Amino acid sequence: MNRIYLDHNATTRPHPAVIQEMVDCLRDAYGNPSSIHGFGQDARRVLDRARQRVAASVGAEPEEVVFTSGGTEADNHALLAGAQSRSSRGRHIVTSAIEHEAVLNTCRHLEKEGYEVTYLPVDGDGLIDPAAVAAELRADTILVSVMLANNDVGTIQPVKEVAALAREREILAHSDAVQALGKIPVNVRELGVDLMSISAHKLYGPKGAGALFVRRGASLPALLHGGHHERQRRAGTENVPAIAGFGKACEIAREHWYERNERSRRLRDRLERGILGAVAGTRLNGHAARRLPNTLNVSFDGLDGETLLLNLDLLGIAVSTGAACSSESRAPSHVLLAMGRSPEEARCALRFSVGEENDEEQIDEAIEAVRRVVASIRPGER
Repeated sequence: MNRIYLDHNATTRPHPAVIQEMVDCLRDAYGNPSSIHGFGQDARRVLDRARQRVAASVGAEPEEVVFTSGGTEADNHALLAGAQSRSSRGRHIVTSAIEHEAVLNTCRHLEKEGYEVTYLPVDGDGLIDPAAVAAELRADTILVSVMLANNDVGTIQPVKEVAALAREREILAHSDAVQALGKIPVNVRELGVDLMSISAHKLYGPKGAGALFVRRGASLPALLHGGHHERQRRAGTENVPAIAGFGKACEIAREHWYERNERSRRLRDRLERGILGAVAGTRLNGHAARRLPNTLNVSFDGLDGETLLLNLDLLGIAVSTGAACSSESRAPSHVLLAMGRSPEEARCALRFSVGEENDEEQIDEAIEAVRRVVASIRPGER
């Protein structure tokens, strides 16, 4: 049985060059990068090179990159430390209702600490309205956090416009760009954000490495306390092999983003046409044009998404019912609910996300597998 992986928004297989970079680091640069002897300085050079690569991939300066254990830590650092740094001015935060749980659950924690959080609604395509953001900004608003691209439906948000609104009022602007980096161009200067979260394992890098962009001049206290690592902004000995892989993955993504973008879009569109054309009672979730080039979210009327997922898995097709971080919960996607879908409609959705190892033959096999699975469940379906 051929196995076909269509869940690249959950994680990606590390690129062979990334693996080699990590192996070389494990073998040759195993010193502590904070040590001043030669072994430590070998590791420091690897760390510095990776920082330059990551910074270049998002249009930042190397000193603006703080390495973390991943996107979740970066989001927590941005929100918790950002709120703390501005608490004397106010305790109001604005975010969207469709953020990743790393943002939403951190905001809920802040609410327990006495902060007030406004969760912006989205339209039926999953888009926020910058005018709605402007209407919610107040004298005591200290932080705005809006993701660049949604992980469930792929909708790309107007972060540049939101950041401009925040900047006019001297409010910190944060964006979770974990799902966007490597799929679309990401430039912190063009976006105008103060803080931005990214992660390695979404762009063919390893798990366990991420980063937080902190704009030069932005005051952000440490979230973790201990040694003087990362210019005293994140304590703990850096995961140098994973960071080396992260840097290499960013370099590859920067050099090949256009080809990846166009190839993903062709495969995604082929998959979309095939499923919507072959299976009755299907509908697209998310913006038809303003979305990640690799992402397709489809509802199958009257069917249970998890049942479809399990049956497809038996045929060797890996897809998702939503964010991998929420897979243990049977609750319907909060993203689809925020977009106005009913709980029943939200439960009948599947997310397909294509990647580098997919080809047209695999896409056609996946379309046929979806058709067969639906036909086996729906009476009278052919």
